[in-house]
Amino acid sequence: MFEGTYTAIVTPFTRKGEVDYDALGRLIDAQIEGGVDGLVPVGTTGESPTLDMSEHNRVIEYTVERAAKRIKIIAGTGANSTTEALELTAHAKEAGADGCLQVTPYYNKPSQNGLIQHFTAVADLGLPVVLYNIPGRTSRELTLETVVELSKHPSIVAIKEAAGDVDRVSQYVGACDITVLSGDDGLTLPMMVVGGVGVISVAANVAPKQVADMVHAALDARWEEARALHRQLHPLFTDLFIDTNPVPVKAALAMMGRMEEVYRLPLCAMTDAQKEKLRETLAHVKLL
Repeated sequence: MFEGTYTAIVTPFTRKGEVDYDALGRLIDAQIEGGVDGLVPVGTTGESPTLDMSEHNRVIEYTVERAAKRIKIIAGTGANSTTEALELTAHAKEAGADGCLQVTPYYNKPSQNGLIQHFTAVADLGLPVVLYNIPGRTSRELTLETVVELSKHPSIVAIKEAAGDVDRVSQYVGACDITVLSGDDGLTLPMMVVGGVGVISVAANVAPKQVADMVHAALDARWEEARALHRQLHPLFTDLFIDTNPVPVKAALAMMGRMEEVYRLPLCAMTDAQKEKLRETLAHVKLL
């Protein structure tokens, strides 16, 4: 159901700190023109922790409306509260999203049994679910056994793997029937070599065509072309994480004239030295 390049799209803000829907619309159109396969609004990169419920829902609605079925939309509707995840997911389903991204609940540290019950409750709503394994942000890792069990649910169709371990992909594809998407731009190609079928990408915000071309080359087994694009983009993959995501990618988009560089606290701007390094990288990969 989900393969290719899915951009974890940023949420632009105006100078007054409100969601900038004009800028978001332009970003969505640019992503589609760049050839991505879908968008993931209101994930980590979309600053979901600092959007209130009405903003969260409206960004998903707007993204679905603007995309107008031209590409797929996987709505970020995960939460550390199952009740909240259910409410957000029910809204995304009604809004017309093609699927939802469900991050491992954070802070409250559920057991693996609690994780199974949480994700199952969300999946029972019937909207296709992409699990999101990112222990660095959640303090909980989905074990292989848990993923195998969850993959038996007809609505749990994919996993975004962001634990930094390519071997996990081999484990998943060897143990169950689940689509694997990379959650790390720099590991997308290695993961696809062993069975992944795409990426939920931060870098595609600034380089949609290049990332999409790399992923599609790998899907078509044009490995030499895919490797060349990976090498070209690797400095970008690295430097978009010189500070906490999404700070560098929003700074990069601002440097490219795509949006205002505005964050919501506790996120804040990078240092001048970090910005200069990022600017040099953008120039190096011919985005500036």
